Amino acid sequence: MLINSIPKPNFLLSKLIDLKDFNYSSLFFSQLPHPNDYAFNVMIRGLTTTWQKYNLSLEFYYRMKALGLKSNNFTYPFVFISCGCLLTVDHGRLAHSMVFRSGLGLDCHVRHSLITMYARCGELGCARKVFDDITDRDLVSWNSMISGYSKMGFAREAVELFGRMRSEGLEANEMGLVTVLGACGSLGDLGLGRWIEEFVLDTKMEVNSFIGSALINIYAQNGLSDEAISLFDAMKEAGQDPNEITLVEVLSACASIGALDLGKWVDAYASQKGIKHDVYVGTALIDMYAKCGSVDYAFRVFENMPMKNEVSWNAMISAFAFHGRAQEALSVFHRMSKEGVTACPDDITFVGVLSACVHVGLVEEGRRLFNSMSSSFGLVPKIEHYSCIVDLLARAGLVYEAWDFIERMPEKPDEIALGALLGACQKLGNIDVSEGVMQLLLEMDPSDSGNYVISSKIYANSKRWDDSARMRSLMRQRGVAKVPGFSWIEMDAQLHQFCAGDCLHHNSEEIYEILYFIYEEMKMEGYILNIKRL
Repeated sequence: MLINSIPKPNFLLSKLIDLKDFNYSSLFFSQLPHPNDYAFNVMIRGLTTTWQKYNLSLEFYYRMKALGLKSNNFTYPFVFISCGCLLTVDHGRLAHSMVFRSGLGLDCHVRHSLITMYARCGELGCARKVFDDITDRDLVSWNSMISGYSKMGFAREAVELFGRMRSEGLEANEMGLVTVLGACGSLGDLGLGRWIEEFVLDTKMEVNSFIGSALINIYAQNGLSDEAISLFDAMKEAGQDPNEITLVEVLSACASIGALDLGKWVDAYASQKGIKHDVYVGTALIDMYAKCGSVDYAFRVFENMPMKNEVSWNAMISAFAFHGRAQEALSVFHRMSKEGVTACPDDITFVGVLSACVHVGLVEEGRRLFNSMSSSFGLVPKIEHYSCIVDLLARAGLVYEAWDFIERMPEKPDEIALGALLGACQKLGNIDVSEGVMQLLLEMDPSDSGNYVISSKIYANSKRWDDSARMRSLMRQRGVAKVPGFSWIEMDAQLHQFCAGDCLHHNSEEIYEILYFIYEEMKMEGYILNIKRL
């Protein structure tokens, strides 16, 4: 073009930006003797969408104004996107005033980007005013406002606006459905989630990885892991390739109900597709394997991860801690403290290592770690860390020290720590501490049957029959009933749920046969089981 003197700089500039060559594009623009509004708009768009250099985008916008060039409806959408990403609402307001003065407020792209900008900056009232002033709202307008509510944590408002959109006769598209499903998950609105799934199927909309992930997420978030896995199976049968987000959600569901076979399939699939080393997929695999009892598999995934973040380290520490492998949990913690270039121990890390100490009774190590939180890592212990120490002391039989620790805590401990202390009091026959613990527990959760039963037993063991009867009577007066336990078991790649003592399940004979073999195997390994019924 130079050799042949073809003066088409704007054409060339747009092509350079399409090639994503920032240095060449910037150099070429700087050589333009008199760039016009088109050249500036092309650069502002490229800086915003191609390179995400939002500060430079705003700088070019102000340079454009300084040169006396008129901004238009091709300028402002990208200016507002940049303001939203930078959370610079003041610049956004100035640009909004220019839109108003220029008569560009009726342009649909400008309005949509204005809604998004105000929502991202937390100015939902301003976003809603822009939305309400639109007389001819299209689907993008609705989606922009619903997305703004959802992303800023206003899930109820997002769902309500989605309902209003439906009542006005607009049919949701994929983007809107994914957004509102996120809001449904936050609210636990399974009814709307199921309606959306039926809508997708009825309208023959493709259940792609985005909609599939959002549906799986809402079911996994609300304890319906079976439905999440069924939906994932349907996606596989339909030939949909799950993405990283889908795999993370499915692994979460597998972890919830111990679906190890499906978890291994996801592991193999992630390896095949080259996404196993994605930090989120890898962390989800660690969590799944750990919760399904395969800690060594979890550690193998952990060791092979090229990059680890805080969540990865914490997942591995918690996995070892949960399975009573305290020394390995502590070893990973010390490695994290020394090797973790991109990750430093945080509050959750210390919950993990303190839990490891609790499980194997490392009292002195637990005390040392608790004290090091503030002295070595600059962390302020929270209620979870105090509760771990209470639990640790209780399990070691140091009930008076545990109670003293509770009285010095900045907040009341949680039910788990108090339950452990009450159990220790029952084992030691300690009435003094147990009465204080019982009072706290019944104030916290008057509907937990276990607290009444243990309290009654403590009094009965001390031959305080009237107090024992009083606890049973109080339980009846408050309408508290014991809830039967239930479990899942996997047979022939199918998950079965059954209650304690369940003889009505259609696979009960096979289930009890498997449990019997597990029982015999545990006996051979030297475990002594406290079993009432098999």
